[in-house]
Amino acid sequence: MKIVIAGGGIGGLSAAIALSKVGYEVEVVERAAALTEVGAGIQLSPNAVMGLTALGLIDPILAVSSRPETLEMRIGRTGEKVFSIPIARESKQRYGAPYLHIHRADLIEILKRAAEFAGVKVRLGARVSAYVLDGASVRVGLDTGNILPCDLLVGADGVRSTVRQQMIGPEDPRYTGAVAWRITVPADVAPDLPQAAIVWAGPGRHAVTYRIRRGELINFVGVVETERWRGESWDQPGDPADLAHDFGDWAPPIPDLIASAGTCFVWALFDRDPLPRWCDGGRVTLLGDACHPMPPFQAQGAAMAIEDAVILAKCLGQHGVSEASLARYEGLRRPRTARVQASARNNMGVFHRSNPLTQAATYGPMKLADRLFPAFVRTRQDWIYAYDVRKIAV
Repeated sequence: MKIVIAGGGIGGLSAAIALSKVGYEVEVVERAAALTEVGAGIQLSPNAVMGLTALGLIDPILAVSSRPETLEMRIGRTGEKVFSIPIARESKQRYGAPYLHIHRADLIEILKRAAEFAGVKVRLGARVSAYVLDGASVRVGLDTGNILPCDLLVGADGVRSTVRQQMIGPEDPRYTGAVAWRITVPADVAPDLPQAAIVWAGPGRHAVTYRIRRGELINFVGVVETERWRGESWDQPGDPADLAHDFGDWAPPIPDLIASAGTCFVWALFDRDPLPRWCDGGRVTLLGDACHPMPPFQAQGAAMAIEDAVILAKCLGQHGVSEASLARYEGLRRPRTARVQASARNNMGVFHRSNPLTQAATYGPMKLADRLFPAFVRTRQDWIYAYDVRKIAV
């Protein structure tokens, strides 16, 4: 049986590998001319790592990733530490998998090679533009004029998914009110920056710093509430002067990171409310940002797409292509992704407290809890990080 996947990003390639492992012929349709990614980092929490382990990719992932010692929150302008959670040793003990940071381009390359090794066909320079349900099959139309007959279409084509639009109807994603800056710089720019994932919180904005590519680079993402949004593209250049205006007066080493960046990029952040359904006729389904675009305030966008991919393959491997198997996939995934979306949205408010009184009311108790009740603080993310796709019964 043949499956066509619209989109060759992290979710689409993960699904291609997972579905190939359970015996399906898979073709990925990707509009880009090459499967490449511009420079940016990704946080792979333990649940994401367990998903990648299920795909058989843990060894190459470990070879190119960095492992943070702690997860921290600091006040952006002063550098004052709010909390610090040990994660390197505890992650393996508590969740059964490490917490990792990886360069997005490295992850795409690993997924691409694994998909090719599994026999996945990748069609570049084409986009799925429509589909037609045809009884026991589906015909997939491409913008090149080609028609691909298959047994199942998986829409992994992002926040502006054409597959989702045909299934649910036209609906623009919601602008979150924030844009994200990103830069990567050599690690020697800030040699004293700890091996940690650090959230720097501030009025109407926050930043995240961490090391990638075996510690050789530092990844910086700065999120700012603004109405001057530019667009969604990850490779849209920004003005370094604007970046310096937004974060240049924050605590060291953030000004040094910004000053050393040769180029910077900026994109607007969009999400949407949970969809009423993910499937159409037992022959079409959605995955990743196509059905649950994640604001980056919980670092779970890639993780949720990887989880989707593994669970979808388990459902189809167990029950075949059918309405029942797709309903099972949706039933397992929709509640979890909706909860993670809600948590990510809430974090934006937590990170961006503007009033000094609300800052004190929020960060003071967090700091006290970290000092007096560290065990409790560590449980706050258990519902996300302990999710092991390998143990989910389908």
